[in-house]
Amino acid sequence: AVVSTQSTGDGTGFLQCVLTDTQCKTYDALLLATESSVAIYGILTAVPEGKEAPGGHELKADYWELVGGSPAGGVDNLLNTESNPDVMYHNRHMWIRGENMSKVLKVRHATIKAFRDHYYDKDYVEVTPPTLVQCQVEGGSTLFKLNYFGDEAYLTQSSQLYLETCIPAVGNVYCIAQSYRAESSHTRRHLSEFTHIEGELPFITFDDLLDALEDLIVDTAQRIMSSKHGDLVRELNPNFTVPQKPFKRMDYRDAIEYCRENGIRKEDGTTFEFGDDIPEAPERKMTDMIGVPILLCRFPKAMKSFYMQPDKADPIVTESVDCLLPNVGEIIGGSMRIYDEQELAAGFKREGISPENYYWYVDQRKYGTCPHGGYGLGLERYLMWLLNSNNIRENCLYPRTAERCKP
Repeated sequence: AVVSTQSTGDGTGFLQCVLTDTQCKTYDALLLATESSVAIYGILTAVPEGKEAPGGHELKADYWELVGGSPAGGVDNLLNTESNPDVMYHNRHMWIRGENMSKVLKVRHATIKAFRDHYYDKDYVEVTPPTLVQCQVEGGSTLFKLNYFGDEAYLTQSSQLYLETCIPAVGNVYCIAQSYRAESSHTRRHLSEFTHIEGELPFITFDDLLDALEDLIVDTAQRIMSSKHGDLVRELNPNFTVPQKPFKRMDYRDAIEYCRENGIRKEDGTTFEFGDDIPEAPERKMTDMIGVPILLCRFPKAMKSFYMQPDKADPIVTESVDCLLPNVGEIIGGSMRIYDEQELAAGFKREGISPENYYWYVDQRKYGTCPHGGYGLGLERYLMWLLNSNNIRENCLYPRTAERCKP
């Protein structure tokens, strides 16, 4: 008799099933196509010596039935491994059923858990800030605007300002929420909607903030790799190793000099000067050449947001930091926050921002202010580093970009 051996999966894993000749000749069997759902009943046994199967077991089928069929030709009617990226993203709902994407989603799940466990063990409190807001955090040009019952409102760029209001109430605080950026970026590491992991810490120094960022990256990576999903990371990125502390700490001024000395130039071929933004490609080239995680510190005040604390020893720069990781570049942006009311007013004026909608934020400086700092980490960029992904869109469920808002 002819015996058919098939591997089936239900999202949790794969099981090898053995069906006899007659079980393969039913009407449903002859019309069976990929991505059909079936129920198979039988005896679970260890595979014979010298044979292999997922988990070392197989199901010898006594009976099977079709639960949900697929059209003739199965999922290949929609996409296959040769499909171009646009077809794959248009059919993302089917793409995520693939073995590789299933692993990515499970690692993403494990990564979010690792962050929550890190924060819980260090006595941070999780809050859920609003995503409908009436103020900007990272510049007005990247705001998604909407009509909120007659008022102008936006999708949030960051929950930072709301987290700052929580620190007098709960101390160290964090959130894991969606953020939105209306920038027409077409790079491998930009999304219009992304999962933002943000934290704020009261009564700290800039060095304390840098230590917290190192600890966050290393501890979460260790937690993931020691979890039951660590093997999935090793399958997807066999060369991954948890980084060692301390990270390399480099001032922005030194990064500009490094680029000049190592032939890393701007797009127009000119050399970088103090005050220039270092775009993605040069930043990543510098990061990959150095080859270790970098805490890039003290950016010029003119480049940064209104709320960033100037460096007391060098007031033209801020107590700010980007965490750069190989293959990705920036995955975290952070800073000490201005906690003096008059300095904050000067920041509003410098950026041309009316403080009217920020009355609640200004009140934090009026009533019991304190030195504090915080950061925002892009989950999808963290996953790019963890899994050595080529594109950030591989690491989210349904990517939102300047070109796509469906399915």
